[in-house]
Amino acid sequence: MKYRSFGQQDWKVSAFGLGCMRLPTTDPTPNPFAKIDEPEALRMIHHAIDRGVNYLDTAYLYHGGHSELVVGKALKEGGHRHKIRLATKLPVMMIKEEAEFERILNEQLVKLQTDYIDYYLLHGLSRKTWRDVVLKFDFLSKSEAAIRDGRIRYLGFSFHDDYSAFEEIVNGYDRFTFCQIQYNYMDTDNQAGTKGLKLAASKGLATVIMEPLLGGKLANPPQPIRDFVDRCEPRRTPADWALQWLWDQPEVSVVLSGVSTMTQLQENLASAEISQVDSLQPADHQVIEQLQQKYRERTVIPCTKCNYCMPCPNGVNIPQVFDLYNLAMVHEEPQHSRMAYGFFVPESARANKCENCKVCEEKCPQAIKISEWMPKVHELLAPPAPPA
Repeated sequence: MKYRSFGQQDWKVSAFGLGCMRLPTTDPTPNPFAKIDEPEALRMIHHAIDRGVNYLDTAYLYHGGHSELVVGKALKEGGHRHKIRLATKLPVMMIKEEAEFERILNEQLVKLQTDYIDYYLLHGLSRKTWRDVVLKFDFLSKSEAAIRDGRIRYLGFSFHDDYSAFEEIVNGYDRFTFCQIQYNYMDTDNQAGTKGLKLAASKGLATVIMEPLLGGKLANPPQPIRDFVDRCEPRRTPADWALQWLWDQPEVSVVLSGVSTMTQLQENLASAEISQVDSLQPADHQVIEQLQQKYRERTVIPCTKCNYCMPCPNGVNIPQVFDLYNLAMVHEEPQHSRMAYGFFVPESARANKCENCKVCEEKCPQAIKISEWMPKVHELLAPPAPPA
């Protein structure tokens, strides 16, 4: 296993960190809420640690609350707890009362069968949850108290919003040790993006990468893109191209990957073991640029996210819903976009709130027929209606 610097801390983290959001389940279909196949999950976690992985990431919400239980069992066996740094997350988005910080943290310690959590994250921060939950309920002071009493060792956050929100959070508290961002070669300008990666590094934060394969979509591309990858030199799998692009960057501390099978785990471990900063050659970067272009050519709606259409008089977040629709079409896989639409787009900002006023169309530099697209977007992305 290769190891890398973790911000300004005096230890080295494995290039690959095991994400525990997509553990194997007893359901053959991809379903993060299905029952975990516990024996296989334990076998995979132990195998990762035996191969040198020293960073495990889970969360209160993963697998409907069962991921922490399985991780706790895995670490209890064979003294594995002392071989790794453990990260888990406070579900900020579901908290309604100040007292829930203590209740949830103590519950997590019990589920994880440990006296302390190495790296504790405020989960999925956005500008709204930062202001309306973290600051409102003074969770920063509560985290500092938990650090003083030894229940957590270091505080960080994971993030889902735009760069300006990331900048506000990073600059809003000077005791964060690390952050976790969605980042891959198709997300360089999305969410925190490359600018966020470099900002965090400039402030001495370790940067943990999630969604390096965009929920597996970059590992299983549409056939025309797979055919292109198969012709490229050196011969690499689509997943390995994406992972090596990340490890090439010195600002990246550890790349998390959620694996559902032992085969996926072994492939990721093999990639990590040949990883290195500044290892990609100019020809390799050209391959990545060509991959980016080929994905972009599959975009259906020519939205550049310039935001000239905003604000919508009816509250629709036009660039966001277009982006999710395009992602579904580009990767020929709508499920991830549907989950994001249901989870991250408030009902008041969804495409079905369009009233065909066409104010946005008068402002759009791309001359997109926005009002005509909105019913199609909502039809594809809308969560299924509950049974009558």
